[in-house]
Amino acid sequence: MDAAPSSADRPRPFGAAPRPAPAVHPMTADWPYPFWIAHRGAGKLAPENTLAAFRLGAQHGWRMFECDAKLSADGVPFLLHDSTLDRTTSGQGTAGDSPWGELSGLDAGGWHSRTFAGEPLPTLENVARWCLANGHFLDIEIKPTPGQEERTGQVVAALAARLWAKAATPPFLTSFRPEALAGAMKAAPDLPRGLLLDTLWGGWADHAQNLECAAIICQHELWGEALVARVKAMGMRCLSYTVNDEVAAKRLIALGTDGIVSDRVDLFVPD
Repeated sequence: MDAAPSSADRPRPFGAAPRPAPAVHPMTADWPYPFWIAHRGAGKLAPENTLAAFRLGAQHGWRMFECDAKLSADGVPFLLHDSTLDRTTSGQGTAGDSPWGELSGLDAGGWHSRTFAGEPLPTLENVARWCLANGHFLDIEIKPTPGQEERTGQVVAALAARLWAKAATPPFLTSFRPEALAGAMKAAPDLPRGLLLDTLWGGWADHAQNLECAAIICQHELWGEALVARVKAMGMRCLSYTVNDEVAAKRLIALGTDGIVSDRVDLFVPD
């Protein structure tokens, strides 16, 4: 169910001055990114958020990749989805409490399969340089350790701006946390931003406009004709996660959405 209309969405009283146009990122009008985005590198075919996964996704013909970035205790942006190390590495405890020197020695592949045993955690810079060298695009989800939202957004965005300074197409910065996007906007306002939504919580539209987002990225079942129309009327693009079957993908394409994040790099054939 859609959230209640915000004050920005309510009818304007007769005779009142018109509201200013919604603030959106200027890149929205000329969207440079591929429609298909590989989730965490290669979905479930390789250990997520590793360079091995990115290479495998590229072997399947994918050109844009999604990853999760957070900070080590000493401020190094690196790739990991969870707040803790336990599920996808040989380490334990809160990932953001460890310095990069310790994190860099963990096995981030053995949990997946013996084929990938010993695969290390990559830094965001590692992945950025691989993407730039191969002409690939990157969707960086800012995934902060709780309590580090704004700082993580600032550090990730500043690094991305430096690494992609000479690139034709910048990375796309996304987050579920408006505070992280606010930090990114402060550090690198020219980089496009997207608000991730798993529900249509109250005030999401106001936050997206205040953050000058270029896109809304929804849990795919949330999209319907009314929501697509609303987001496009706000001047933003409509993207979906995580779409792993053809029926769902066809529905989203028919709705006129602008991008799909998927695990199924082996099922869908990107343009």
